[in-house]
Amino acid sequence: MMCCAACGIAEVDDVKLKDCTACYLVRYCGVKCQRDHRPQHKKECKKRAAELRDELLFKQPESSHFGDCPICCLPLPLDPTKSFLMACCCKLICDGCEYANQMREMEDKLEKKCPFCRHPVPKLEEESKRNLMKRVEVNDPVALHQMGFFYRNQEGDYENAFPYFTKAAGMGDIQSHYELSCWYREGTGVKKNKEKELHHSEEAAIGGHPHARHNLGCEELTNGRIDRAVKHYIIAANLGYEKSLVPLKKAYREELVSKEDLAAALRAHQAAVDATKSPKRDEAEAKSSSEGWM
Repeated sequence: MMCCAACGIAEVDDVKLKDCTACYLVRYCGVKCQRDHRPQHKKECKKRAAELRDELLFKQPESSHFGDCPICCLPLPLDPTKSFLMACCCKLICDGCEYANQMREMEDKLEKKCPFCRHPVPKLEEESKRNLMKRVEVNDPVALHQMGFFYRNQEGDYENAFPYFTKAAGMGDIQSHYELSCWYREGTGVKKNKEKELHHSEEAAIGGHPHARHNLGCEELTNGRIDRAVKHYIIAANLGYEKSLVPLKKAYREELVSKEDLAAALRAHQAAVDATKSPKRDEAEAKSSSEGWM
């Protein structure tokens, strides 16, 4: 039977205990007991909370933050130039599906439409912005990020961009977490803040952002925590991030990574890259290189 860690009262019909939400090791009957027990529990709580955070941080994501193309259901490539964000529905479409849709429309002489939601493709930039604003009004986190991106890149307006990135990150947008980590690291638009930088980097890494994961590896390497750095590099490599293979190979030469671990990372990296390929995507890339259809 569970008991309050402070007063010892048992959980019975009229007594409901609540977990310590930081460590989940103990339970309390109320706020007063939790506050009174804090001095005794603080050290153990912080230790377990750190362990739980590491368990989450070093778990291999199933895919990158881009996820899968919603049409062909294949993983989207890490190269952002090989996919398209549709302003009408804020879906990221691979170049293969976009190319196939364009070819179909040309052959059948059809009106140009979004390959996912079938909304007519805007003819003017202003119309595209109106479509995006409709998504912003319903708090679509991808649209919020795009508005932040617009203010930052097009207008150079960091003050107006910041609330969009912050709101999108609060709603789970991984790219916005990464964006904010860069801001806090470089002091762009905000004051430099190491704690906030690491928080947003970790959230982005947990969400499958390979560049954020790689940056955490570099941070751990700078701090001399080689084991943690290697874990980050392996996770990023497993997502198909080629840049993380460089420090892994160097670590292997310095006998900091085993031959088996390096080989496993190389295989996983290649598998992740191969998973993003398809005949239609290859056709789109070839057509783009020769004719610039995009």
